[in-house]
Amino acid sequence: MKKGVAVLREDHRPPPRVRPERGVAHREPTNGVPVSLPPLVEPAEELTVDEVRRYSRHLIIPDVGMDGQKRLKNAKVLCVGAGGLGSPALMYLAAAGVGTLGIVEFDEVDESNLQRQIIHSQADIGRSKAASAKDTVLGINPYVTVNLHEERLDSTNVMELFAQYDLIVDGTDNFATRYLVNDACVLLNKPYVWGSIYRFDGQASVFWSEHGPCYRCLYPEPPPPGMVPSCAEGGVLGVLCASIGSIQVNEAIKLLAGIGEPLVGRLMIYDALEMTYRQVKVRKDPECAVCGENPTVTELIDYEAFCGVVSEEAQEAAAGSTITPQQLKEWIDTDEKIEIIDVREPNEYEIVSIPGAKLIPKNEFLMGTALQDLPQDKKIVLHCKTGVRSAEVLAVLKSAGFADAVHVGGGVIGWVNTVEPEKPVY
Repeated sequence: MKKGVAVLREDHRPPPRVRPERGVAHREPTNGVPVSLPPLVEPAEELTVDEVRRYSRHLIIPDVGMDGQKRLKNAKVLCVGAGGLGSPALMYLAAAGVGTLGIVEFDEVDESNLQRQIIHSQADIGRSKAASAKDTVLGINPYVTVNLHEERLDSTNVMELFAQYDLIVDGTDNFATRYLVNDACVLLNKPYVWGSIYRFDGQASVFWSEHGPCYRCLYPEPPPPGMVPSCAEGGVLGVLCASIGSIQVNEAIKLLAGIGEPLVGRLMIYDALEMTYRQVKVRKDPECAVCGENPTVTELIDYEAFCGVVSEEAQEAAAGSTITPQQLKEWIDTDEKIEIIDVREPNEYEIVSIPGAKLIPKNEFLMGTALQDLPQDKKIVLHCKTGVRSAEVLAVLKSAGFADAVHVGGGVIGWVNTVEPEKPVY
């Protein structure tokens, strides 16, 4: 595969492949009038009296009307994930009258989800997210059919699942699944609505290789392992999910009903702190590995390996140099000569920490500034939230000559779960 642009994070800075001066040529507006794509689905035969009453505010919009609402009724939309983006997306798709909603979700509701995943409630903690989401959807609109797919989306099931639906709404939060969704949609020639959130920044677009670029045209390759923190590591403003999720639903409705100008070939960028929306046009890459003129990806691949959640260097460093939280507790209790170093960020350290741990954020190791202050007469014990960042730092220490350094598998979350359960997790 050709070398792509290393994307440090999906934020308000578009990568070099974004070309503001070029769009999707055959979709350019004529005389300033937006050009719609053909409706994605045929209209249902009729709306019941109850449905007419329910959707009356749609029906009196000329661009939607009876025909558009019947198309929504006949539509089948699959939402990948029932989390931050999936929550508002599912709720507004249901309210809009999309006839069949599929939910792909294998996780359970956790208390930390409730800050942004508004489809779930306090009473749902510990329940299947898919089941919880279904109950909320049916509470909003009992005329919707909800299909649950309580499984992890991967290369073995994605083609069969996606083939059952007209449109995919991508609410995932990791690169491996994003590339999986994109490649499956290209191979099946299906459109999907994509969204991304991080802290105060959001992005959204519609990828449909038949009419414009795909996700790989925008981000040819994933960022280096450990370079881009997830929402679980970097955080996300709760209401940002509603902002981007509602844009995803808006695009879904336009595609299904064939109205307006969808975000095909355009990237919408939202900065919640500055309260600015802007967009840039994205060209279809003729050398794209999956939708280009001579694609090299003609079938699904190993996306975990492609995205490299943990670098090879970190995996090699961690092999034989990983201890459990219980081992660390024993070393603390027996006064072993160790230096416990927390490589998370200061705001994470304020939430919860391991007793005696010294905070030195990961970036200080990557820049090399932290190495000179490390003790030479003690064993270095690294930890982060779950063990990913500390493994990356461990590789740095090993290469710098700290041969006996180790890291804590499971990180501070593992510590709390097994050693100090009275402490909070995040």
